[in-house]
Amino acid sequence: MSMFRRIVLAALSASMALALSACGSDDEAPVKGEPIAAIAAPAGQSWVDTAAVTPEGGYVIGNPEAPLKLVEYASHTCPHCAAFSQEAAGKLDEYVAKGTVSYELRNQIHDPIDLTIALLVRCGTPQSFHPLANQAWQNFESLMTTVQSNGAALEQAQQVPPAQRFQAIAQASGLLDFFAARGISRDQAMTCLADTAKAQQIADASDKQSEELNVTGTPSFFLNGRLVPGTRWIDIEPALQNAGAR
Repeated sequence: MSMFRRIVLAALSASMALALSACGSDDEAPVKGEPIAAIAAPAGQSWVDTAAVTPEGGYVIGNPEAPLKLVEYASHTCPHCAAFSQEAAGKLDEYVAKGTVSYELRNQIHDPIDLTIALLVRCGTPQSFHPLANQAWQNFESLMTTVQSNGAALEQAQQVPPAQRFQAIAQASGLLDFFAARGISRDQAMTCLADTAKAQQIADASDKQSEELNVTGTPSFFLNGRLVPGTRWIDIEPALQNAGAR
């Protein structure tokens, strides 16, 4: 059964338990290399503001030709992913700004709340994706507290027809108000949440890539296609530096 179908059918409480248990990743040795000189962005531009959607369905910022390509698989209901976002805030951007590192974020979907947030952070432009995703992780504790305190409403939201289900989940969990305060209007959000084809696409990509790359938990990081050990910024920054980022 696909992730999308499991999300359509699953109870929210069981899905949240899955989200917590799926955090973490396996270890593999990082690559190493000589220091890489900074690569200037085109005049009047910044690599941090250079964003695009990748063929894999991820969102990448930075120099498209950056020699070091960092990919993160993350879940919006994973506390370790939130911790990484909070720790790396601003620091990872410093490497991206030098043009030597690009950073791509891909979703590994764990539960209905996760998929609802994944739809909402895609509701703006490619340039707004990373800031919105980070805002959700920066406010992880308060968002999850609201989710936990509205269990009955969320259970009811799970029973509505699939075409309206993500709208109902966002309403019951306070996500509509959260994203409205960050530039995604209620009407805009409701339109995005009604896009069940997009939800299916995100969930299918999560299933396919997790199986192909053996992504067993979140956050998981790949640098130039190789799994990087660890889940924290104190693990990832040395891997970038060992590969030549300075």
